[in-house]
Amino acid sequence: MRAVYSFKLIRTARGLCLSVIVLSSIALFFGCAANRVRSENSVKSDGANASNSAGLPERGDTAAAAVATAAAGGVLTGKAALGDWRTDAPGVRRRITIADLAKPFDTPSVDNGPDRVARPANAWPKVPAGFKVEEFVTGLNAPRLIRAAPNGDVFIAESYAGRIRVLRAKDGAGKPDTNEVFADGLNKPFGIAFYPLGQNPQFVYIANTDAVVRFPYRNGDLKARGQAETIVPDLPGGGLLRGGGHWTRDIAFSNDGKKMFVSVGSHSNVYENPNENEERRADILEYNPDGTNFRIYAAGIRNAVGIAVHPQTNDLWASVNERDGLGDDLVPDYITRVRDGGFYGWPWFYIGANQDPRHKGSHAELRDKVIVPDVLLQSHSASLEMTFYTGKQFPNEYRNDAFASEHGSWNRSRRTGYKLIRVPLRNGKPVGEYEDFMTGFVTTEGNVWGRPVGVTTAKDGALLVSDDGSNTIWRISYQGEQRR
Repeated sequence: MRAVYSFKLIRTARGLCLSVIVLSSIALFFGCAANRVRSENSVKSDGANASNSAGLPERGDTAAAAVATAAAGGVLTGKAALGDWRTDAPGVRRRITIADLAKPFDTPSVDNGPDRVARPANAWPKVPAGFKVEEFVTGLNAPRLIRAAPNGDVFIAESYAGRIRVLRAKDGAGKPDTNEVFADGLNKPFGIAFYPLGQNPQFVYIANTDAVVRFPYRNGDLKARGQAETIVPDLPGGGLLRGGGHWTRDIAFSNDGKKMFVSVGSHSNVYENPNENEERRADILEYNPDGTNFRIYAAGIRNAVGIAVHPQTNDLWASVNERDGLGDDLVPDYITRVRDGGFYGWPWFYIGANQDPRHKGSHAELRDKVIVPDVLLQSHSASLEMTFYTGKQFPNEYRNDAFASEHGSWNRSRRTGYKLIRVPLRNGKPVGEYEDFMTGFVTTEGNVWGRPVGVTTAKDGALLVSDDGSNTIWRISYQGEQRR
């Protein structure tokens, strides 16, 4: 029997654990409230404060050690891997394991959202030697997920404006020469996918927060050539939690084109209220491309903001936001292959058989069924869109590796995230570590001027990264002489 544990199947257990959950939630509320640290969450000019939001010094010995380790080809492990923004730099590699997990409530649960500022005059994203970052386009409206069409046009979800934008640039160009609105009047669109796969898609699918729709499409269309057709009318919609919420829905097709995957995040942080409707949430859903033959592909995945299918192995992967409220270093976000019928723990367990103390004693029968994700990330990084590098511009060792945008923390006293990471693969399998690839979005004072959201491979082999902090798309190209 497949280990898919939807809320529909376990609804009868709600009454048994109601008292425990309510009492635990009350205790957590008062315990965390006493320690809560609040930030102003306002936009300021850079340099307004002499220290960062957590009162930390500028980059010191810890950061220098991290950079030195990276320069020597080493990997940060143990507590050093947990780090914060001061230890980030292109090429810094981290390996986090189950043995590195902190204990719940080792540190207070804080509300330390970013103090966003305008990009300082001397600030620019940093990438490894041999690579170059350019401002591809700016002045967008909170650009979110970004995907390249087979012909090279770049589609961007401006979710809050309810529209999909399309950019066109000549191969190798540092700027687009065409910028159009493809479709509007949508309901928080996020996921974008072209179907059928290959060079001549007939449709572009859009994942609204509450439905999957598709538009007729031919290569080169800058405007939708017809009305939206609803394919899945009843996705569980909405959801807005601290830090951005779980309203996003991503969409991907299997390599054979027979199945459509849709990710839906939880409605709550950790199912604190047993009356919360979490059916078909914290799941990856599977359909035929016409919306029929629904089933739950995998469950217990709190918020798979980004999903993608590996171009060689056919494995479905997910970039996942884990839960908040347990302290600075719990629970690690993760990037993982998603097993058909797999259960990943939410809300009762995390990262294997670790029970969430807010659900103490609940569903012991599931403990040994929880799958440990492939690559653990720094907790609260807010891992969003992911992609596999399918271009030919970067050196060969990057081919088919995963890249993911880390939007940045709010539930951590020392910021983490705010960067693009690379997940190295060997024959399509993760090696368990990840590498900082593009950093530099946090000032020396600890304020934030950029927040990566999406990432895609451009037709010319550059990487394009959307940033809803500065409303910019960044272009990363390889300039080195060792192109192979």
